[in-house]
Amino acid sequence: MEARPHAIGRSVEGRVAAALTSAGWAILGRNVRCGRHELDIVAVDPGPPAAVVVVEVRWRASRSHGLPEETVGWRKRAALRDGIACLLARGALPDGTPLPRLPLRLDLVVAEPGTAGAVVTRHHRAVEA
Repeated sequence: MEARPHAIGRSVEGRVAAALTSAGWAILGRNVRCGRHELDIVAVDPGPPAAVVVVEVRWRASRSHGLPEETVGWRKRAALRDGIACLLARGALPDGTPLPRLPLRLDLVVAEPGTAGAVVTRHHRAVEA
């Protein structure tokens, strides 16, 4: 059984993936393992311009320790860089599906509770790793 915070995080990742799909994105993989790193979502944004996008999803239940955006510190950025480098070196997803020959970008989607049980998300495009 998954711990509650982990299960909530997976649920939020699912919501984000569904929203991206509804916006016309193609989800190539979720929780993509490359070496010892995990990339939350790897997708194709049809653009313009079209791009392969690694989406880091962050959930915070409250702002008592700051905004969810503030949780992506230097350690997480280094892990993202390493995971992306591994994915690019491999040239394919773990199941062997080749990566499309498109520019690559890193996006951050943060989620937090809104009013009346809603989940509020913010999508930051082309963040620096």
